[in-house]
Order: sequence, then structure tokens, then C-alpha cells
Amino acid sequence: MENSFRELKVGFELPALKKKVRQEDINLYAKASRDFNPIHIDEEFARQTPAGGTIAHGMLVLAYVSQMMTDVFGENWLESGELNVRFKTPARPGDNLTVSGKVKKCIEENTCFTVTCDVLCANEKGETVISGETVVRVKKDENRC
Repeated sequence: MENSFRELKVGFELPALKKKVRQEDINLYAKASRDFNPIHIDEEFARQTPAGGTIAHGMLVLAYVSQMMTDVFGENWLESGELNVRFKTPARPGDNLTVSGKVKKCIEENTCFTVTCDVLCANEKGETVISGETVVRVKKDENRC
């Protein structure tokens, strides 16, 4: 998608990213982040909590938002991306998540455009897992809004 972002303008819908939450991925994230909170990795413990079962790390789910932005904006996102989000509902093993976004604002500056997007991550029940806003600076020679 990165090469076709010349078409970006206010209202443009970013290509959605779909992810299935798997306990194996949660366990791998726990190892990588060293966050072994039992609410994430101990199914027996988690069943006895108000959550009623294990939940994915918020930062794991947020990484899906960043993956969608990287798919669209490539190195521009990696170099200048900013996130401002709220976590609404936990993601659980078995959830099918859809990450989506829409260009909200595009401001021309000296050497780049600043693109602001509304982003949303929702499960298959339509529940919002994450909502918020991203900002990315795109070099002028790569894009026109």
C-alpha cells in the first residue's frame, strides 16, 4: 500500500488489518515484554477474575494498530508516527480483530505533510477494543494530500 498513498486525502479509508488473537501469541508477547501477569498467561487464574479468562496485553493489540500504519506509511510511520489512543475493551483469545483508520486531517508544512487519522480496533462483536488518533509526517516528495 505504501506506494499508493499519493491518493491520500481527508476521508480516505486506510486498508483494514485483520488479526485473530491467539493464546500462543499472547504467551510469546509475555516472553518478549517480560510481562508475565497471570491475567495474560494463566488460564486457570484468569478464569477466577472478573475478566473471566485471559486477555491480551494492551501493547500487543496496539502493535496491530502500528502494523496497519506501517503498511500504509512505511518508513514515514516508523520515523515520525505518534499514537494517542484509549483502551476500551480487552481483547481475548479467539477474538477476530479489525483495525481500521480514516484520514481526518492533512496539513501542508515546509518539507512534509502532517496526516492525522482516526483509528479503531474492534472485535467481531463490534466492541471497540482501541480507539484514538495517529499522526504521521510524510515527506512532500512522496505524497500529495
